[in-house]
Amino acid sequence: MNITVLAGGVGGAKFLLGVKKYLGLEPFGPSPDGHPHQITAVVNTADDIRLHGVHIAADLDSCMYTLGGGADLERGWGRNDETWTTSAELAEYGGEAPWFNLGDKDFATHLMRTRMLDAGYPLSAVTQALCERWKPGVTLLPMTDERVETHVVVDLPGSTELVALHFQEWWIRYHAELPAMSITPIGAEQSRPGPGVLEAILTADLVLIAPSNPVVSIGTILAVPGIREALASTPAKIIGVSPIIGGAPVRGHADACLAAIGVETSAEGVGRHYGARSAGGLLDGWLIAEGDTAEIQGLAIGPIPLLMTDPLATAAMVEAAVAMAGILMLAGADSDDD
Repeated sequence: MNITVLAGGVGGAKFLLGVKKYLGLEPFGPSPDGHPHQITAVVNTADDIRLHGVHIAADLDSCMYTLGGGADLERGWGRNDETWTTSAELAEYGGEAPWFNLGDKDFATHLMRTRMLDAGYPLSAVTQALCERWKPGVTLLPMTDERVETHVVVDLPGSTELVALHFQEWWIRYHAELPAMSITPIGAEQSRPGPGVLEAILTADLVLIAPSNPVVSIGTILAVPGIREALASTPAKIIGVSPIIGGAPVRGHADACLAAIGVETSAEGVGRHYGARSAGGLLDGWLIAEGDTAEIQGLAIGPIPLLMTDPLATAAMVEAAVAMAGILMLAGADSDDD
């Protein structure tokens, strides 16, 4: 199979482990030579930020480390067996952004990325080079090579006017507790899809929308001109997986992001936000958690267990998505015959 996944952050990385497992591949590390499957992840880059003189690509690194077997799965982010000497020393010097901790091993990745970017290599080429070490078994494609940053407008205590914060500061420093007036991927309108992104969507056998944040992960990918159009025209079925279980996000502050754009924090709310492709939206099918309900015209909906407790459990989610896509393909073929 040729599967393309739109993904961002830790949830996207864990979901990709399940895609590999479903296809009979080892979740962690490289895929064997000659295997017939192709997995491509189009990854959000609007969380990227420059701090301490280095370019940090949080979502790309989460996917790269996790799939390559180097992530701290217990903490949920960063490298395993990490040390924090550099961050501690920077704090002692009064360095910028003490709220953003960088591990020493992680810092080395950012130094290499920054050196290559400053030498003129695009982010897509840099990502490919970094993946030569990690061999994630998945082709990781930045959504764009151009600079896009998610900014959040808030009413900052002590300020006499509204303030725009980088998403990372709002998310990590303030734990998304400051109500967001707006969330905008700055630069997205002027950006172009990264190399291989449109081809991966248009030639896929199946497109999956990972249970990543609908606003600041999936939403920013969709904000890049050309990507929505490719999704609308791909012959592949597009199946999404709800990041909301029982009216709450499984991880992170997706509820705060959804509130900022006026979307209810529920499986139905997010499904309606994405919309049915037959009605100009994104999806052909929508997988929701058992016990949740959703009724969305034009959208096939299936309740299944959605907790990604391990790659095997996540593989079962992918299997359900593949089955739903198959049923929709058959239904479409029968309709054409009629």
